[in-house]
Parts: sequence; C-alpha cells; structure tokens
Amino acid sequence: MIKNLFGYEWFVSLRYLRAKRKQTFISVISFISVVGVTLGVAALIVVLAVMTGFHDGVRQQILGNIPHILVQKQGGRIDSFKELSRQVENSSPHIVQVSPFISREAMLLARQNVAAVNIKGVDPDNKVFSQNLLTLEQGDIKKLLFKRNGQMPGIVIGLQTAASLGITVGDNVNVIPPIFTVTPFGVIPKMKPFQVVGVLRHRGGILDAFYGYISLEEGQGLLDFDDQVSGLEVELDGFDYTLPTTRELRQKFPFPYIVRSWEDMFGSFLAALKLEKLGLFIVLTIIVLVAAFNIATTLIMVVMEKYKDIAILRSLGATSRSILKIFMLEGLVVGVLGTTLGTALGVLLAKNADPIIKWLERTFQVVIFDQSVYGMEHFPSVVHATDVLSVVLVAMTISLMATIYPAWRASRMDPAEALRYD
Repeated sequence: MIKNLFGYEWFVSLRYLRAKRKQTFISVISFISVVGVTLGVAALIVVLAVMTGFHDGVRQQILGNIPHILVQKQGGRIDSFKELSRQVENSSPHIVQVSPFISREAMLLARQNVAAVNIKGVDPDNKVFSQNLLTLEQGDIKKLLFKRNGQMPGIVIGLQTAASLGITVGDNVNVIPPIFTVTPFGVIPKMKPFQVVGVLRHRGGILDAFYGYISLEEGQGLLDFDDQVSGLEVELDGFDYTLPTTRELRQKFPFPYIVRSWEDMFGSFLAALKLEKLGLFIVLTIIVLVAAFNIATTLIMVVMEKYKDIAILRSLGATSRSILKIFMLEGLVVGVLGTTLGTALGVLLAKNADPIIKWLERTFQVVIFDQSVYGMEHFPSVVHATDVLSVVLVAMTISLMATIYPAWRASRMDPAEALRYD
C-alpha cells in the first residue's frame, strides 16, 4: 500500500538505505541514527513512567493520612458537628464519607525518650485503619482501639515514632498534651497513659511519624474538647472530584468555616514533581535531537554520494517533488524504525522496572531503591498511554524535521551542473 502511494520514490529510498561495498560508512551512520533514536525514545518512556509512578506513590502516601477535603472553623472548634456532618454529606453526590476528628500537638514519653506528634481523635470509619498495621496479638484494630472495656485506652502510632521511643505494640506510652493545671506547687502538665495497640507498618511514609491516633471520645476528654471537634474529614469517590466539590462546599459553607482540599495543603509538593517530570522530558529530548542530527548527516552524505543518480533521475523526468520525497522517505524510515524499537524497549523496561531493579540489587549486592527512604514497597513505574503517545509524536516530528533540509537541497540540484564534468 505504501509502495503504491509513493510509487518509485519508495523503492529508490529503500535502495539508498542498503549500503554497497563503497558506502559502508554511510550505512554505519544510518545504524547509529536508528540506535540513537531507539535509546532516546526508550529513555523518555522509562523516565516518564518512573516519574508518574513516584507522583502516584507520593499522592497515595499523602491521601493515606490526609482526607480529600478538610472542613474546619475559625477559632479551631466546631459545635453541633453531627448536624454539620449531615449537611456536608448531602452537599455533593461524590461525597462518600464525613468523619469528625480532634487534632492537637502533644508529646509522647516512654522509656525516657520523647517524641512530638499530632494526637488525633478519630472514629472507627477513618480511612487510616485501612493501612497496613502491626496490631496487638494480630487483633482487629477497631476492637483494640474503640472497645477497651475498662482497659487502658489505646493509641496507634507510626513506625518511625515507635522506633524513636524504643517501643512496640503492647507497650505503654504517656501522652502529654499542651494543657496545664495550676496548683500551689506550681504548673503541672496533664498526662495520661495509653497502650500502643497498633503501629503503622508503612516505612518512610510522609506523614506517619507526625500522628498518633486515639478514639474520638478519648480525644475529647484528653484535650478538653467536651462535645466539640476540630473539624470534619470529607472523603470522595475519586480524587479527581476534589476541586469541584471543594468549590461547592466553600459556597455552601462560607466564613467562619474554612474548606481546604488536599491539593491546597500539599499541591505545591506534587507540582514540584510535575515540574521535575517536565524538565526531565525536555532534557532527554536532547538525546532524540542528537539522533536527528545523525539522520540529517546521513542524508547529506547520501545526497553528496548520489548526486549523479539524482541528476540522471531528473534527466529521466523526475520532478523536484519526487526527489524531495525520496530523501524524506529515507530519513523517515530511520525515524520510524528507531521510534518503533525505542517504544517497544521503553515500554518493556518500564513495565518490568521493579523486577529489573531487584535483579540488579541481588546481582551486584547494591541498594538502588531504598524502600525505607521512599516509603514504597515496589519501584514505582506507571506507563500512561498519553505519555507514550507524546514521546512517539515528539520523536517522529524531530526525525521528520531532520530530513527537510537535506531533501530540499537534493531537490534543488541542477542536473546539468551535476553532469557537466562526467
């Protein structure tokens, strides 16, 4: 079909790609051009997949502790929070859960070690309990935390906090909120013992170390909140609906209520990741540009070598447009071949990035991806069709543009001038 579309130009361009004995150097440059485009495209696809994976992994870590939307009130406390919860829940069809919470900074004291955390009183439906937890006697965390039956109240802390305090599940820890009692003997801080009934096992989580979770009722008593809460956590059926739902809630609950989305709180960090992804895309595109220069060099050398053939074709009736097609098709074949091989290689590497990294670590006894640092169990790599399509379009556009000047010079060649001294 392609041959019928372009006629003899397609046949001639393919013949020019086949090296004769005296043209081996040109064939080597053509091979280097294909390899250059292949490596450039593969590198772009792999890097974009890894950056997308890191972006999604960080977002999951954030949303493991942070709600999609946070509703609070100027002054820090909300009265009649049950009625407000019903109003918020009925504000949008995308809202699936509204949970009250109490939050305040406190100190944890255990074994002469101290750690600063944000004590958070939550209800049993809070999404933090869906995370990977190490629990007391491998029991149900909701029963351990909310159904104590006269036992010491329970608390859930992060792995990093537990390590800094030197404790584990089953140990006791004293919680010291910033509440003091004035006595004749001086100012005495409020203190209450809790039993560690759960530890967030997620290593390196962005926010795990900053929270200690207790029941909402215990939080109200410990932090002197009576029948009040610090705010409402709103969960949606998809994070893509965060922005429109936030707008709706802000219109329905104006000041003194404060409505913030997770993007308002951590969007700048994710924006930095997006900017880094764009920067790497631009930098690695230079690899494809270098390969495109090789394509242009190859075509220029072919034009210089085939000037007699071009003159003969023009003498036989070939038009300037046909000559232009011949050399553009020759460069396009190199670009298409390199882009196709690079896409296949890039997708293959990106899809198998985690087993490849683990194999390299086992083989060379080195740590390439430290899970404790990044807080991710697997090396992140997510291939999006839009990213792959963008890389293919960029590579094909650059390859095609590299053929324009050599092909134009060949089409402008004067056959009489080329054959004057032959």
